[in-house]
Amino acid sequence: VQLQASGGGLVQAGGSLRLSCAASGNFLSINDMTWYRQDPGKQRELVATITSGSSTNYADSVKGRFTISRDNAKNTMYLQMNSLKPEDTAVYYCNADIRMPRATYNYWGRETLVTVSS
Repeated sequence: VQLQASGGGLVQAGGSLRLSCAASGNFLSINDMTWYRQDPGKQRELVATITSGSSTNYADSVKGRFTISRDNAKNTMYLQMNSLKPEDTAVYYCNADIRMPRATYNYWGRETLVTVSS
């Protein structure tokens, strides 16, 4: 099983980016999916979570600006980021709880860098 994150890049403050995280491989289903971010020298921060039933939760710092969503048919999660600020600059990671026949395992995707210039 692999998680592949994409969509990062350089954007000016006030701009938008859309991140994607696609799961591939053999598995039964995906439970919670989460975006994290980490700025160098800081702890990793939870950005947003979406459950298998599409309930969502956001960090206070991104509420009203970011929207997390998922397409279960495509095994893909998205993070629409609007009104970006320089402090949103970070490496973003996706994470998912993936259900296998005998157990559920937690997987991390490779990072995607978001840089917001002022």
